[in-house]
Amino acid sequence: MPKKPPSPLKALQHLRPSDLRGVAQLATQATRGVTRIAEGVHQSVWSSMGVSGSAPEKTGGVTGFVYRTVHGVTELVGKGLQAGLTKLEPLLATVMDAPPETPQREAVLAALNGVMGDRLAESYNPLATPMTLRYQGRALLWGSAPQLPGATNKVALLIHGLCMNDLQWHSQADDGTPVDHGATLAALGYTPVYVRYNTGLHTSENGHLLAQQLEQMVAHWPVPLQEITVVAHSMGGLITRSAVHSASQAPAPRWLSLLKSIVFLGTPHHGAPLERAGNWVDTVLGSTPFTKPLSRLGKLRSAGITDLRYGHMVDADWQGHDRFRRKPDSRKPLPLPEGIACFTVAATVAGERSALAERLIGDGLVPLDSALGKHDDPKRTLVFAKSSQCVMYRLNHMELLSSPKVSQKLVEWLRVCA
Repeated sequence: MPKKPPSPLKALQHLRPSDLRGVAQLATQATRGVTRIAEGVHQSVWSSMGVSGSAPEKTGGVTGFVYRTVHGVTELVGKGLQAGLTKLEPLLATVMDAPPETPQREAVLAALNGVMGDRLAESYNPLATPMTLRYQGRALLWGSAPQLPGATNKVALLIHGLCMNDLQWHSQADDGTPVDHGATLAALGYTPVYVRYNTGLHTSENGHLLAQQLEQMVAHWPVPLQEITVVAHSMGGLITRSAVHSASQAPAPRWLSLLKSIVFLGTPHHGAPLERAGNWVDTVLGSTPFTKPLSRLGKLRSAGITDLRYGHMVDADWQGHDRFRRKPDSRKPLPLPEGIACFTVAATVAGERSALAERLIGDGLVPLDSALGKHDDPKRTLVFAKSSQCVMYRLNHMELLSSPKVSQKLVEWLRVCA
C-alpha cells in the first residue's frame, strides 16, 4: 500500500511559540518582495512602450497607487501580526509544552539560516540562529558556570558547514554503523564540543564570533586546558581560518596559544563553482530591462553563500563591495596559520584523479584543488605537507561526515600530534 502523506498537524509538534512570530515576519517580507518584483516587471513593460514610472522599477499613476496600497497594507498587517504574536508568546509558552530539540526542526532552521540568515539577523527574526558551543546536546552559556561532566584538558571542536547544524555530525555509514568524528576523538582523550552558528552571515563575522566564544570557553573550562584541536567541515574550515586571523589581531588571545591542530574536511579554500555559477545567473538576469527585476531572486541568497564564490575570510574581502557584482578574485591572501598542524581531506566522486575531477567535479560541491588549497596564483596557494593531505575517492561532500575512513584518518593524524 502507498504511504500516507505526513499530517500537517504532525509538523506542528516541532514548532515553538517564537517560531510563529518568525514565520509571520518571513511571510510579510516575502509578500513585499514578490510585489516589488511584479511592479518592476510591470514597469519594464510600460517603459518599452514609452511610459515612464515614478522611479526606476516603480510604476506611476493608478498602477503605482495600487502597488503602494499593497505595500502599505502588507506593512500594516505585518506590524499587527508581530505586535499580537509578541504579546501572545508568553501565554502560548505557558499552555504549550516547548518541544524538545528535534533533528527535523533544527535541519529546517539550519537550511533557512544558510539561505537567508543575514536577513534573519538584520530583522531580529527569532528564527536566526545565534552562535553557541554545545556539549552533550546542550548550549554552553557563559553567564553561569556551564555543566561539563567528564571534561578533559583537551577539546576537539567540530564546526559544521553551510546550511547545516551540529546534530549532523551524528551520522551513519552505508552499513548503518553510527559515525561521529567527535565520539571517535573522545577515545583519544578529547572532549568533543560542537559549534552551532548562522551560516548565512559573512564568514568573517562568524570568525569574530567564534574567536569570542573560544576565549569564553577557555575562561570557563572546569580544568586547565592544554590543547584545542579543530575538525571543520566545508564552510567551517573558512570560519576557523577567519577566527584565527581575528584572534591574531587581538591582544594576547588565550585560546590561540592552545590551538594545536586543524583538520579541514572538504573546505572550499578557494571557493566553489556553484556560487560562481549563481553570480553568472545574476549577471544574465540583470542584463535586460525585462529580466532585471527577476535578478532580485538571485540576490536573496545570503552573505555566507556569496562569500563562498572565492572563499572570503576577512572583513576587507567584502566591506565596501557590492557582493553581487561580477568581479575577479580580489580577496586578501591568507596563508595557513604558523605553528599549528594543518591537515586536509579532499574528496572526489570520481574513481581516480583527473584534470576534470581536480578542477571542477571534486566531491560534487568543492573541487579537489580548492579543498587541497591549490591555486594558479602561488601567493594564494596553501602549503600542506604531503603527509598532511588525503584524497578520498568515490566519496561526496556530505559523506565526509559519515565515512569511517575519515574517522580513521583523524585518529592517525592526531595520534602523531598528541
